[in-house]
Amino acid sequence: MTAHPKPVLLPRLRTLMIMLLALVLPVALSGTAAADGGKSSRTWTVQVGSESSDQAIQGMSFLPRNIYINAGDEVTWEANSAEIHTVTFLAAGQTIESTQPFNPFSPLYVSKQGGTSYDGHSYYNSGVMSNVSNSGFAEVSSYTLKFPDAGDFTYYCLVHGAGQKGIVHVRAKGTEYPFTQEQYNNRVERAERAIIRDGYKQWSEAREQADDNTVFAGADDGVAMVMRFIEPKVVIHVGEKVSFVNNGMGAPHTVTFGAEPANPLPPLGDPTNYTGGQLNSGILLPGATFTVTFNKAGVYDYICALHDYMGMVGKVVVEE
Repeated sequence: MTAHPKPVLLPRLRTLMIMLLALVLPVALSGTAAADGGKSSRTWTVQVGSESSDQAIQGMSFLPRNIYINAGDEVTWEANSAEIHTVTFLAAGQTIESTQPFNPFSPLYVSKQGGTSYDGHSYYNSGVMSNVSNSGFAEVSSYTLKFPDAGDFTYYCLVHGAGQKGIVHVRAKGTEYPFTQEQYNNRVERAERAIIRDGYKQWSEAREQADDNTVFAGADDGVAMVMRFIEPKVVIHVGEKVSFVNNGMGAPHTVTFGAEPANPLPPLGDPTNYTGGQLNSGILLPGATFTVTFNKAGVYDYICALHDYMGMVGKVVVEE
């Protein structure tokens, strides 16, 4: 007599199918929601800046740089670095060049401007954004704008100028979204890792050029910034000079000895005959060099008055 298979496998198969559906259905539903044609308004997230764990490397990017949303959606920008940034939509006819250099004493630069719904042509500004409370500015950790009308809207960081911009692409309500927030986030994570690698590469290259008489005031290439003096400690003799060079593309710095002045922007003291006390380079824009002649033995600590809270400090040891 021929043996027939027992039906006990059917319940097992049924159980397996239920388990598979439990795993697949949420993914399928989320995909449907992502491509629902934009029937409901959404809030999207953009990261402002990026950094290494020790804050030595700072990113000069909005991530993602391009984001595609629909009319009626909102975008929230979240501070993601100790370095200060702004999210700034310029007024019609205004150029980013007309806003440079960054003015830390002007409310138009450091305070929130405009409302919560973007009109497409007026000046809107987040204020200074940072993820720390000791940057010297009132901490702004997030900034949200609603976009009621379609169009492509470019915005900038007033601190870093034309080198740091993003675009909000607003399509008609009901347009299918090309990416989910999760997909944007995955791209952002990869971009952050690449930015940090770029910063460490710059740091290594600058070390090869630095010596006891040449210190680099940071480094930046429009992608990443090194917020350290390279090298942070040098040893020279009385009468010798040290040149502090900002050979970056966008980040300003200072070289400040002694008590930090209330306003670090203008120069202070005589760099041709330094024997101690207050001495300030003023703002060192990219391409600038500040040379100091040390005429007295001692140990002289200095800071970048803009970035010392991140660890941008140095020391000159002057021997007889």
